[in-house]
Formats: sequence, structure tokens, C-alpha cells
Amino acid sequence: MLVVLEKGTTEEGVLAIVRIIEKRGYTARPIPGGDRVSIGILHNKGSVDAAHFLGLDGVKEVIPVTKPYKLVSREFQRDNTQIKIGDAVFGNGTMPVIAGPCAVESLEQVLTIARSVKNAGAMLFRGGAFKPRTSPYSFQGLGEQGLKFLAKVREETGLPVVTEVLDVENFDLVEAHVDVIQIGTRNMQNFSLLRRAGRSKRPVILKRGMSAMLQEWLMAAEYIMEEGNSQVILCERGIRTFVRHSRNTLDLSVVPAAKKETHLPIIVDPSHAAGVRDQVIPLAYASAALGADGQMIEVHNKPEEALSDGAQSLYPDQFEAVMKKMNAIRAIIGTE
Repeated sequence: MLVVLEKGTTEEGVLAIVRIIEKRGYTARPIPGGDRVSIGILHNKGSVDAAHFLGLDGVKEVIPVTKPYKLVSREFQRDNTQIKIGDAVFGNGTMPVIAGPCAVESLEQVLTIARSVKNAGAMLFRGGAFKPRTSPYSFQGLGEQGLKFLAKVREETGLPVVTEVLDVENFDLVEAHVDVIQIGTRNMQNFSLLRRAGRSKRPVILKRGMSAMLQEWLMAAEYIMEEGNSQVILCERGIRTFVRHSRNTLDLSVVPAAKKETHLPIIVDPSHAAGVRDQVIPLAYASAALGADGQMIEVHNKPEEALSDGAQSLYPDQFEAVMKKMNAIRAIIGTE
């Protein structure tokens, strides 16, 4: 249930309605937006009688929420959520790009790549300090040392840094070093990890599970928001299909479908979808034309020597050319 308040309702008026809702055993979640505040009613085990709240001072209307996900739904919040990270804003019609290598390998490597992607127009830097790999014998990342290298990137370039957290055990460590927490496809339904991310003050990039339906993806985001963290960015990174010409199949159709269902920003990762460099570039252009709220693209200065996913990483000069063309595409389609 969503309780929509009249314009100009004071903070005291909002708190008074919150107390009334909570006296009935529900959870009340104020949702600021535009020129008015709404209050979401959560944890009701059955239907809520709207008559209990319609007569209260300051209440404009009471709207039933039919979706299984509440806080992420456009029924709860009509306007797009805008998440500011450094100079980038996700959800305001622009398309900030997050770029960097799959894995942090050395300080020299990340600094070299960070300088090049920043010069090309990237607004955030990505790099994996802990790597979830299919094989236990593959490079697993530098761990805490990699996090320190990422912090050095932020210090020297000014770019906010993004990395993936694999488990609750290392969450505090990762949270202390980076600006944005990423939850990867294999952890999309790791509910203890989602809840811990919900208690974080950091923005969270939630990647779609490789076999997840849209509703499952949004329900995973609901776990994070239900714990209090409203800074959630959804990331489409391709789903597992029967094709063999690419690692995954980039589901671009999910972007407009998700935008209809949720107010959260949605970015696209063409690198992990394609798995091969020559497919990443056209998929990045398509994502720009589609109106994605951002992109995450892998870039490596020496991809042939990369310890992880070199085949899908763009060379710096390729990334610079891609950025120019994507900006031209966005200029044609305009902003939302």
C-alpha cells in the first residue's frame, strides 16, 4: 500500500502518519519525491484497509501496490531514482561509463588504464580485487592488495572506483576501500549478501543473474532496498542461452521492460555478455541507442597478457573511439 500525502505536508505531519501506520503493526517507509512525500506500507500479511488512512490529515490518496516487489516498483515511486557518484549521475538521462580491467593485476596496470579511460571520458573506474572464477585454478584476484591499488587510482585520478564483493565475510574490507559495491551475477540471489549490501552506505550495482527473469532480478534489488539502501543500480550483463557465438546473450529488451517496472537506473555490461572484443563494440552502440542509464566496459592496456578476460577487453584506443561514437548516438536520440 502507498499513502500519498498532500503537497506541503510538514515533517511533523509525516512522522505523525508514520506512527499511526506502525501502531497497526506495519512498517512505514517515507519516500520523498518531487514536491510531495509518500509513505510505503510494508510487511502487511494481508490486505490493508485504505479507510484507516484516508481520513488522516495530510493524506491525499491511498494506492494499492499489486507488484510482489514494492520499494523498487514504479507504483511506489513514479520518478526515476537518480544516483550521484562523483561527477556522474545515473538515472537522469545521461549515460556515464564505468571502465577498467576485469582484474586488478598491479598498481602500474590500473593507473595506466585509469588515466587512459578518464581521458576518453569514463567517469568511474572498475577493477576486480576478488575474482569469482569457474575454475579454482584460475587467477582469483589480489584481494586486499588489489583494493589498496584501487584506492590509489581514486587518489591519483579522482575517479570513483567500483569492485565486486563476493561474500559477507569480506564486505567490510571492500566497503572501506571503494566507492561502489558490485554484486555479481553468481551472487544475485545470495540473500545474506544482499541484506548486508542493504545496510551499506555505498551505492550498489546489482548484476542480473545469468538465468534470472526480470521479476527475480527486481526481487533481489528489493532485498537491498528493504534493508534501507536506496542507491541500487541494475546491470544487464547477458543471460545464458544455447548460442555458441558469444559467451552470453545480451538481453537488451530487458532495459525498456525494466524501466517500465522500476524507478531504479539500469546500465548495460556488453563485455561480459559478448565475451569477445569484436562483439563488445556494436553491443555498446546498441546499448547507447536504447537509452541505457550507463555502461560498464572492460578495457586493458595489454589484453593479450591479461590474467582475466583479456579476449573481451578493449584496447584503450578502441575504447576512445567507442566513447566518441556512443556520445554521438546519445546526441541523436536525446535524453529522457
